[in-house]
Amino acid sequence: MWVTFAVICCAVILFAIDRIPLELSAGLTVLAFLILFHFFPLPVVPGRYSVTVTTLLAGFANPVVFTILSLLIVGQALSQTGAIEKATEIIGGLIKIAPTAALALTLIIAATLSAFLNNTPVVVIFIPILSALAVRLGQTAAHVLMPLSFITILGGMTTLIGSSANLIAAAVAETAGSIRIGFFDFAVPGLFLAALGAVYVLFVIPRLIKPSPALSQPSGERGKQFIAQIELSNNHPWVGKRSTAGMFTDLQHMTVRLVQRQGRSLLPPFDDMELREGDVVMIAATRRVLLDAIKQDRDLIGDAEPLGQQVREHLIMTEAVIAPGSRRIGNTLNPETFKADTGCTLLGIERHSRMLRAPMNEIGLVAGDVLLLLGKPGAVRMLRNHRDLLLLARSRAELPVPHHAKSAMVIFMGMILAAASGVVPIAIAAMAGAIAMILVGALTIPQAARAFDSKIYLLIGTAFAMAGALEATGGAQFLAHGVVALFSGWGPAVLLSALFLLIAILTNFLSNHATGALFAPIVVSAANEIGADPEPFIYGLIFALNCSFATPIAYQTNLIVMGPGHYRFRDFMIAGVPLILIIWIAYSVFAPIYFGM
Repeated sequence: MWVTFAVICCAVILFAIDRIPLELSAGLTVLAFLILFHFFPLPVVPGRYSVTVTTLLAGFANPVVFTILSLLIVGQALSQTGAIEKATEIIGGLIKIAPTAALALTLIIAATLSAFLNNTPVVVIFIPILSALAVRLGQTAAHVLMPLSFITILGGMTTLIGSSANLIAAAVAETAGSIRIGFFDFAVPGLFLAALGAVYVLFVIPRLIKPSPALSQPSGERGKQFIAQIELSNNHPWVGKRSTAGMFTDLQHMTVRLVQRQGRSLLPPFDDMELREGDVVMIAATRRVLLDAIKQDRDLIGDAEPLGQQVREHLIMTEAVIAPGSRRIGNTLNPETFKADTGCTLLGIERHSRMLRAPMNEIGLVAGDVLLLLGKPGAVRMLRNHRDLLLLARSRAELPVPHHAKSAMVIFMGMILAAASGVVPIAIAAMAGAIAMILVGALTIPQAARAFDSKIYLLIGTAFAMAGALEATGGAQFLAHGVVALFSGWGPAVLLSALFLLIAILTNFLSNHATGALFAPIVVSAANEIGADPEPFIYGLIFALNCSFATPIAYQTNLIVMGPGHYRFRDFMIAGVPLILIIWIAYSVFAPIYFGM
């Protein structure tokens, strides 16, 4: 038992300091348990969890693994097809009026839904919405996705069906001699704790998490401004746009550098000027802004052949550098010739952060110029062998294929309904949804493979190995009975507080289901031993089981947001430990007053 405690402590330290890859830390932890129980096997006791090679590695084939990985594929398909854009646009209208309020409202809606639905599909629904909102607010996904996971967990502690752990704890407690718990019986203390936690989640966590730009944004999206040339056709969405105070304020996040009209170059400020058909507009914008603009209107840059709405093949935006010694050095840019040569559309050019102010066909290339390109997968692959261009692999971004948006949304809603209604387990619904996304063409096989996250896979398997070892060696029972023996003489309020803290800590390393099943009879018997009402103890157990904030392995939703948010193990400890302490202190003070202990 003590060796198991030591291995778990070492694992947590390795995960937290993040000095070696998380995958290696997880592998070392599982290997330590495999060696320990191979050379020092536990006796097999009927009805008790046995620790063998098979059971220690069983977590890697657990349905939770396939559920989460399948949900990642479904989420990738929704993003890839742009199916979630409509919902984002609706909330985006509120952003213009009150940005912070829009974000807070979205998170509160997610928390409310999680009180009546499984948290996992709620988080899957809101990940793409909040990620898009974060971009509009100039933030990264890391600022919003951990709050999303945490606030759904908080919402789940307000009703009996808010979390499956609630149901398990209530059922085991009733079997152990406690009262039957109704749907809203603990709603008042639950709402109090959830509201207190929500304040911390909304206003503190975004300031605690400091995402690395290299992790949260692809290369080339950190403020780099590209010069792009756009020719206005007769049906172009910019025709009729009028300048205000010398600028085209309707073109958000873009700066018009030059307008070429009938052979004349017009420079800013643009006094009372209206864009017309045939104008050639030179703008400066980041690649993210250009990508968002093309997502909204694929004919925006005026190249109908590769970007028309009827095209059903994925398009890739990427960057390429003019190589030293390139034959293109000194030559001017001609978009038509460039496309004929490479098969890719030239979107823009960036030169050492300098703002060029000339039409594309007048810009002479120099070594180090970065070209922003758009093309089909085959054309982009051919650039790898191009002698004059160096393709930047990490700059790759794929445009949605709107043709599949409706199909992706139908599949997604079908998956949610099947899982929420209980027709099939969520593992089956998620896997069916992932496969259906590939079958209808919303994702290709390589795109689906990129949605997998090896860190999540190894963390889940390691978590089950640690939980099994702790249960089989009696470590969990040892801690539980030790707390009861130590604090039972201090009165019901102190014992309740001590049990709450122990359960809150263990639920971040054991599954909350196992923790609930283990502690429900213990807290009932502890309350009966000192002659206290077991009701606040059972409610405390439920709230403590929902304090799954300090590790990504504590709850499925933490694992789901870990990849898209680019979080590290220690990010959850930094943001989650204070929240656990807040909930613990709040209930320790609230329960004696509310229940008259």
